[in-house]
Amino acid sequence: MNRRHEPDARLAHDLATAAGQLLLQVRGGWADDDLDALRRHGDQASQAYLAEQLHRQAPDDAVLSEEAEDDARRLAADRVWIVDPLDGTREFAEGRQDWAVHVALWQQGTLRAGAVALPAIGQTFVSDPAPVLPAACSSPPRMVVSRSRPPHQADRVQQALDAPLIAMGSAGAKTMAVLRGVAEIYVHAGGQYEWDSAAPAVVAAAAGLHVSRLDGSPIVYNQPDPWSPELLVCRAELAQPVLDALNG
Repeated sequence: MNRRHEPDARLAHDLATAAGQLLLQVRGGWADDDLDALRRHGDQASQAYLAEQLHRQAPDDAVLSEEAEDDARRLAADRVWIVDPLDGTREFAEGRQDWAVHVALWQQGTLRAGAVALPAIGQTFVSDPAPVLPAACSSPPRMVVSRSRPPHQADRVQQALDAPLIAMGSAGAKTMAVLRGVAEIYVHAGGQYEWDSAAPAVVAAAAGLHVSRLDGSPIVYNQPDPWSPELLVCRAELAQPVLDALNG
């Protein structure tokens, strides 16, 4: 990671961490049985905090957020923060650990910095300084997939590599599971938006993981339509076998 992007990574880290702490307070103080209301309240509280902080600390930058109306001016901007205030709202409301806060910076065509907070386990992963991957790789490799929508493409990888499946919520939590050594492969298909993958992708790439679409092509961000349906994150040594299984 280029050291001139360290201040942006530090800001991403601080904002994601603080938003995560706010969400823990929201969840800890919730006394209602209405989990849908808790999900909405968490989204809104984190969005309000991140929007205010970015407006104050990066006033000249544009923002693309899941919880805010899209502003087409971002398409002409040099710097765009891509934010998911609460990734994994269902898991958040259910009291699980696999939810996240995503804060990433896109600059002139490339993701430059980002952070993924996993507040329920008290960790935030940032692109600079980059996380260090565990040395060991499980054999057979483990693959993390969506709790609610495991893609059929994952079946090909499972069969080719004899990969045990781990079901988990939140794209950020799943990507960080690969980074943390809880799994070696994450395959997603069937739909995401840029805010689902931007921060996880830049943090994972900084750590040396392979990040791409399922055909191996790069993911492009700050597009007019932020729909971004595919994501592959895996250890670099597994990239070719996984891509062969997906596209063979």
